[in-house]
Amino acid sequence: MKHTESTGYSGGPPNQPRDMRRFERTPCRKIHAGLWLLLFLTAGLLLPSPAWNAELKKATFLPQWFPQAQFAGYYVAFEKGLYKQHGIDLRILRGGPERSFREMLAGGQADFASQFLSTGIEKRSKGFRIVNIGQIVQRSGLMLVAKKSSGIHTPADLNGKQVSLWKDFELQPRAFFRKYNLHVEVIPQAYTLNLFLRGGVDAASAMWYNEYHSILSAGVNEDELTTFFFDRHGLNFPEDAVFCLEETWRRDPALCRAFMKATLEGWQHAFAHPEEALDIVMKYVNEARINTSRAHQKWMFERMRDIILPQDKHRTLGRLSEADYRTVSRELHHAGIIKTIPPYGAFHVDCR
Repeated sequence: MKHTESTGYSGGPPNQPRDMRRFERTPCRKIHAGLWLLLFLTAGLLLPSPAWNAELKKATFLPQWFPQAQFAGYYVAFEKGLYKQHGIDLRILRGGPERSFREMLAGGQADFASQFLSTGIEKRSKGFRIVNIGQIVQRSGLMLVAKKSSGIHTPADLNGKQVSLWKDFELQPRAFFRKYNLHVEVIPQAYTLNLFLRGGVDAASAMWYNEYHSILSAGVNEDELTTFFFDRHGLNFPEDAVFCLEETWRRDPALCRAFMKATLEGWQHAFAHPEEALDIVMKYVNEARINTSRAHQKWMFERMRDIILPQDKHRTLGRLSEADYRTVSRELHHAGIIKTIPPYGAFHVDCR
């Protein structure tokens, strides 16, 4: 445009009358003015809406453990920019035993944190004012594993046997023993399954998405094992949930809803693009120098899909079933872990 003005309409040919030069120049100026107006209006239409220009809200999320496929949905949502799309500038912390779920939320170092449902109910019952804003895992992944060579095929066969339990995950197996009137010798279980693999106990605790695969990787075939999934025995304890302080929910419910929407979209994207999700998981795993393999993380990811996606059409992704809540609360109360059961409506808020 500038080139045209400097050569063709800088005043016309030298011998052209002055009024003719003005006549030819005037329409061009009108055209230029019209073009600038059109560009201005078009640019106004293309500008982002005020919502997109709004400043992102800062928030921090704490997973309950080290980076692994158990948290794939959060990592995917972060890497794909879903939290930012929902207005959140999120920071994901590295979880683990050195970072207390309770202390991090109470101290303001984390706005949101994942933790087992049973732990959340226990903390709330004992006065820690937290709310469940999203139930990610719908089915329990905790199980007991036994070798068929030990003569264990049914729950009754566990009677009188040695069973190793994790100290922090005794509630479900003890409810299982009580349900079938079993008397077992409980052996403390470490983080590895070496004792079970070496025949030191008859049955051991395992997470379907983690330790069970380690047993298979150690050379034990699935058909050599007897498994007891607690959710198949009327003891479904949904596990990973998202919690925040009740104060956070009351102060900024929009932030809580945005966090959950982005998180659920992250899980849905991950399940729709498993290899991409695994690439992202391995990035976090490698940065944290976790001793694992892509094969193990793939198993974990696939099992997480099994226990996260609702099998019942009446269930909704991210929502805590009131029936499951009653089951977990009842067992916590029966075991004397909690004295009072928090009302379901005060404990869980639907942020979908």
